[in-house]
Amino acid sequence: MATAIIPETAKKLLTPETLRSAAKQSVGCLVVPVRFRRAIKKYIREQEDPHTRNKVLRLSQSLNEIKGASLQITAAASKDLVDERQSRRWKIQSSYGDIGLKYRDDQTIAYVASRMPAVFSACYRVLSEVRRRLPSFSPSTVLDFGAGTGSAFWALREVWPQSLEKVNLIEPSQSMQRAGRSLIQGLKNLPLIHSYESIEALSKKIKKSERKHDIVIASYVLGEIPSFQDRITIVRQLWELTQDVLVLVEPGTPQGSSIISQMRSHILWMEKRKLRKLKGKNGEASKDLLDPKSGAYIVAPCAHDGACPLEKTGTYCHFVQRLERTTTQRTYKRSKGKVLRGFEDEKFSFVAFRRGQRPKEAWPLDGVKFETLKEQLAKRKPEDVEVDYDDLVKQQEELAVVPSEEPDPITYDSEETEITDVEDNDEAEEEEETNRADLGGGWGRIIFSPIRRGKQVSLNVCRSMKQDGSEGSYERIIITKNKNPILHRQARKSLWGDLWPF
Repeated sequence: MATAIIPETAKKLLTPETLRSAAKQSVGCLVVPVRFRRAIKKYIREQEDPHTRNKVLRLSQSLNEIKGASLQITAAASKDLVDERQSRRWKIQSSYGDIGLKYRDDQTIAYVASRMPAVFSACYRVLSEVRRRLPSFSPSTVLDFGAGTGSAFWALREVWPQSLEKVNLIEPSQSMQRAGRSLIQGLKNLPLIHSYESIEALSKKIKKSERKHDIVIASYVLGEIPSFQDRITIVRQLWELTQDVLVLVEPGTPQGSSIISQMRSHILWMEKRKLRKLKGKNGEASKDLLDPKSGAYIVAPCAHDGACPLEKTGTYCHFVQRLERTTTQRTYKRSKGKVLRGFEDEKFSFVAFRRGQRPKEAWPLDGVKFETLKEQLAKRKPEDVEVDYDDLVKQQEELAVVPSEEPDPITYDSEETEITDVEDNDEAEEEEETNRADLGGGWGRIIFSPIRRGKQVSLNVCRSMKQDGSEGSYERIIITKNKNPILHRQARKSLWGDLWPF
């Protein structure tokens, strides 16, 4: 067990159960909410298009072409914004030709049928982690940039069902706006929703005092803007519209991870520069007089606010969320010569900023001394290893009577299950929220799946090297059962994306 020369209240936090609960950030195989599946199915049925399968295939090819063309564009590429009529989403001319993706009605239908549940799952995973790491944060005003058909909006409603009051959507594609409105028809207790074609249109129609939003999210959109300078401009505008938290989500590809890393570096650099100027004007003695919202720090996934240690390692930071495919996805998606699986893995990269300074909190393992396996065995009493065979037989008989229950895929696929209120999940999640990992920098992030070999587990961890979170490192940690049985058990149960205590 763990012993420590710290207060008794801190000791209670270090049981294997509380460590596991605090470190867990990953979500298992996500099942898309019933109401969302029904909305997608109803929307596709209303379109009555027999060629949806071919449209899904063409959409996939278009996305791959955009990805390939964007990778060739340098930061110095000349570009001009083009008129976004004819339902064009983000349309940019560059020295590499006319690049962009036209979301016409047929492509919008294909997007809803094939990609929308996966984008929802990534957004839900990211926002769920923001809620776990910021339990007191309950946004009432939201800005969804590049809203598309509303994947992020559906995730926001699942994560914060009670607090949302006003949602502003920015989406230049009229086709996607129409699809988004159609999907939410019939939903109850909706917040006030307004749609705009651009940030400029939003700024003109909203008073200056109302432009700040509690949370701003841009999901799967920056990669469609091929110019580095245009991305920087848009992200700076989004940060100016952020009152508290800014979330950026991109596909879990080298390009998507690179975009997230660039935007992360720029926002942190910009806020550090502003902070230096403020401190220079006010003097060192007036630090306490600075606005509490001055500066910025990373809520997730990074444990620090320094330079990304993965930039020159040849690898990239991304995570994965598994989701159970909906019947619509199974109907319209194709598999090359193989049976289409009942699930898919959505890889994504993300970063969540918060205004203010990173909290200074004690690291979870400060002052803690763990017993080795040899020490634990030496303390074991003879009665602890005695087996009561009568009780063992009774337990086996009871287990033999209870039939094993397996999930029924037919029940899931039918989508005829009664819709349960979102509030039903609140009580189950409330217990999970009580044990959380703080933001003080003492929790590293497990990058990639842990490698388990016999009695040792290898973890690739991105961690903070300093108490103030100003510097980070990427290192491989090996946990053995003989030296530390408690942390070994923790490591064996850890998953890609979970936290690791220091």
